[in-house]
Amino acid sequence: MRCIALMNQKGGVGKTTTTVNLGAALAEMGQRVCLVDLDPQAHLTINYGMDPTSDAVNLYNVLIEERSFLEAVHTFDANIALVPSSIDLAAAEIELVSVLGRETILKERLKSAQHDFDFILIDCPPSLGLLTINALAVATEVIIPMQPHFLALQGVGKLLETVALVSRRMNPLLKVSGIVLTMFDSQTKLSNEVVNDLNGFIENAKGKPLPWANAKIFESKIRRNIKLAESPSFGQTILKYEPQSHGAADYRALAREVLVHIPGAARPIAPTVTAPPAVVAKLPVPSVIAVKPSAPPAIVKSPAPAIVAASTKPAADKKVSVTTKPIEERKLVAAKVRIPPNPAATPPPPVTPAEIEALT
Repeated sequence: MRCIALMNQKGGVGKTTTTVNLGAALAEMGQRVCLVDLDPQAHLTINYGMDPTSDAVNLYNVLIEERSFLEAVHTFDANIALVPSSIDLAAAEIELVSVLGRETILKERLKSAQHDFDFILIDCPPSLGLLTINALAVATEVIIPMQPHFLALQGVGKLLETVALVSRRMNPLLKVSGIVLTMFDSQTKLSNEVVNDLNGFIENAKGKPLPWANAKIFESKIRRNIKLAESPSFGQTILKYEPQSHGAADYRALAREVLVHIPGAARPIAPTVTAPPAVVAKLPVPSVIAVKPSAPPAIVKSPAPAIVAASTKPAADKKVSVTTKPIEERKLVAAKVRIPPNPAATPPPPVTPAEIEALT
């Protein structure tokens, strides 16, 4: 199970919108998703059409009244469940001041749901208070939704300091998965400058013992889309309200990235392939049939000029192919071996006068 906290202490950056629609996209891909509304404003709860003032068991009852976490889980779809929030949650930080281990209460309550879901997405409040610390204590990953603005960029540093503190003292498994840029406009110069600054910041952390050493800026940027702003008023996710919109396409792409990218996980090392020792197959040895030549060879193979022996002269009824250049000589030429030339023919002796007289 992957437990992801979506947090940013700056409000209005798209935390709830990202939690709602990322969860819906993951559920559409077959993942079992539980959404936890940790924000007293209860916008995630309202987005699913629930009344945060109802008597339904909510997260306040779980944290303060020690109700079971599974008792507060409300199923909305085949793969989506929600733990709603309440305005009473705003008083939880004051009520938990004197409670021992108040930073890990949510972690203790969540133990009963470890094997019921593939993903738990926690929508954190826009602050770095006790509720956010509870989310960081139980989460294994942090996703930071942010607008590509200068002030949002300034707040990321303080947020990462908090993550590093919680990782060092309470939750060593906590890692920053990445940054999601929301309300993105690629045509503006400011957006591209913020992306460059974030890339440089993350690159500087590579190889260092920091929770964001393996973080990334997700390639799937959430573009400005009016349908994303309209869907909560109908109590629907963007995938149901307008499944063909840019917002639905962007969150589907983000869900695919989140499924693949797991920070801190050991990257699989390609196994070294070694050639196995040669195995000699025990095959039956084919029978070799010795063919007796009907006639001996016509040419004696020798580096010297071919000499035809009288005993090796073929029979008159056999056709023998005689080559002008023996094969051995061709091999020697290919090997650049000097072959001695053929001896020159000796001229006949002159005719003597006695032979002339005998002829006449």
